[in-house]
Amino acid sequence: MSDFDLDRWVARSGALDLSDIDWDAVPASPVPAEAVRVLRYMQDIESHTIVYVRQLLATRAIDDPEVATFLACWFHEETFHGLALDRFLAAAGCPLGPRPSARSDVGLVTRLEELAMGLVSRAWPDFVAVHMTWGAINELTTLTGYRRLSAIAGHPVLTELLARIIRDESRHFFFYYKQAERRLANPRAARVARFIIERFWAPVGSGVQPADELRFLAATLLGGPEGEAAARKVDDTIRRLPGMEGLPLLGAWVERETPGATPPMHNHRVLDCKAA
Repeated sequence: MSDFDLDRWVARSGALDLSDIDWDAVPASPVPAEAVRVLRYMQDIESHTIVYVRQLLATRAIDDPEVATFLACWFHEETFHGLALDRFLAAAGCPLGPRPSARSDVGLVTRLEELAMGLVSRAWPDFVAVHMTWGAINELTTLTGYRRLSAIAGHPVLTELLARIIRDESRHFFFYYKQAERRLANPRAARVARFIIERFWAPVGSGVQPADELRFLAATLLGGPEGEAAARKVDDTIRRLPGMEGLPLLGAWVERETPGATPPMHNHRVLDCKAA
């Protein structure tokens, strides 16, 4: 991989261009019920980015000029991903209802975890290596999930919309990956990062969405031979980072949490959102 040109990316960064998306054509093609459920999950996670930013503000990640600049643009782009998915669901006749709980309404465990993360960050100079590696994993799993959903749902407007989101997510992943690659060149940082990721990493949305929704998403997108191949590709890519060789990651999580899962979208049942 070549180096990430941050200045060039910042100059081009912005809200997702939706000007030529044909929203009126969305109802002309069926949207599988399972795809709607996955899209609702993804929309909520994209819109949850503001909470992740709040957590990062308490760490030394914001002391690095490159990381701070990236995070500002990353937050802006991710926010518009959530708005775009919201608009697609509304056009499909499946608008999002009120969120069950406010994003600021987090439990005691989450607040303690945030406090611990801030303390570890201040005590350990190489903390950003963990954040960059964690971010690379999450961005790669996210764009992989979008690719799988696009292939499975087979909806022409959704395919075009997700292609644009995937382009953004690919650039986000590239930044995280190159930062992780550089920072993990320090063997001590790599050892600690691996220890933390191996014991605490879980797919994007863990702790935000119910566990059953996360398992459904994994079974839908990563079940069956094609889904398993996509998970292996994620793992193989992350394992090329220094110190991450043989790291049990997405494939191991799917096997543990959704044993014997098969993709539930084979019948392309269409959800009647008005009746749901």
